[in-house]
Amino acid sequence: MEPFVLKEEQGHPALFMLEPWMSRYDGISAGFTGRNGGVGQAPYDSLNCAFHVGDRPEDVISNRKLIAGRLGFTLDAWTCGEQVHRADIAIIDERLAGAGSLSRESAVQDTDGLLTNVPGVLLTSFYADCVPLFFYDPVKEVAGLAHAGWKGTVAKIAANMVEHMQEYFGSRTEDIRAAIGPSIGSCCYEVDGKVMSYVHDLEKDFLGNDEYSVSDCYIAKEDGKYMLNLKELNRHIMIKAGILPTHIECTSWCTSCRNDLFFSYRKDGGTTGRMASWIGLKER
Repeated sequence: MEPFVLKEEQGHPALFMLEPWMSRYDGISAGFTGRNGGVGQAPYDSLNCAFHVGDRPEDVISNRKLIAGRLGFTLDAWTCGEQVHRADIAIIDERLAGAGSLSRESAVQDTDGLLTNVPGVLLTSFYADCVPLFFYDPVKEVAGLAHAGWKGTVAKIAANMVEHMQEYFGSRTEDIRAAIGPSIGSCCYEVDGKVMSYVHDLEKDFLGNDEYSVSDCYIAKEDGKYMLNLKELNRHIMIKAGILPTHIECTSWCTSCRNDLFFSYRKDGGTTGRMASWIGLKER
């Protein structure tokens, strides 16, 4: 069953709720935005959530307010990083709450992963084909997000998040829940041999055995290119890092196939808006 369920109402932002978590855990809000129901104009129409793409800043702020309000958070809670396609994780405490909410410059710099145990903070990150990764420990009440393009994936940002949850908050891998959100699928994600060389290095240096072979994560084409399944590759990394397979939710949504619902960097030719992933611990 698809874990990211579209909730769409006239006059409201389109939101894909992480339904299995939302229905089971009353202490969190988690999901992914669509491209519809905002105020932006073409080519950012209409729910663009990111400053860096060239959209009007006032429209981005308006969209963020719409989303936060519907989730029961304020814009002051909206917290994000300046993503650089690496595997660094930032621990978000009360002092960093709201970083990046009103400007790109005020975001947590040089980070693609955010982790917090502070209630009332809304962690967010931005996408237009890359893979959003969600993490939650319901025992220690810790929540995290990671932005995983192919570079972040082969840099093992998913495993880094698990390590940070263990080191900073005492999480046990058997308690951690993870989810893989809407992103470009293997149906649409073509890469070259250079990218695949990094994937095979990951297999050799980290995954390391037949149980976690990457052979089921790509299809080789006759022209020397490959169709890569970044979702499945991240799932392998999560399992290798100790997360139970039964504790991982994985979407079937492809952002390129469903360009009517999502921004897609590849389908839109590089000029487009960005969706936001979010996770927040609710204040009791």
